[in-house]
Amino acid sequence: MLMPFVKVYLHFVWSTKNRYPFLNSKDLRIKVWDHIRENAKSKGIFIDTINGHTDHCHCLVSLGADQTIQKTMQLIKGESSFWINKSELTPEKFEWQDEYFVVSVSESIVDKVRAYIKNQEDHHKKKTFQNEYEDFIDKYGFEKYG
Repeated sequence: MLMPFVKVYLHFVWSTKNRYPFLNSKDLRIKVWDHIRENAKSKGIFIDTINGHTDHCHCLVSLGADQTIQKTMQLIKGESSFWINKSELTPEKFEWQDEYFVVSVSESIVDKVRAYIKNQEDHHKKKTFQNEYEDFIDKYGFEKYG
């Protein structure tokens, strides 16, 4: 049987509902990122790199031939919020924000994006997610709404 050869990297970024700092400890974040990675793997989603901070997540995904951005995001966010609540990992009901960013990543800068995602702890000692969000919108030419 012939199979397609596909390597399409996408950088996903999404936040917690209202950017609330639900993920307020490094141990909790590691637990959530590990779970997201394992759950994604079980659904045939390849997460290359995942990390984030108290109120958001970055994920470098290699999209498969039959996967869509919307379905991938739905599977990752929906299942992880369900699991976080079922496991009672946060005192309040956990939710991800509905919207997200996603941009394609050229093979030539995959290592740079990996390093950026892995360095979230240090990165957010200097810059808030709001600043990062605004930079992302400007850098990639997304229009601001509202």
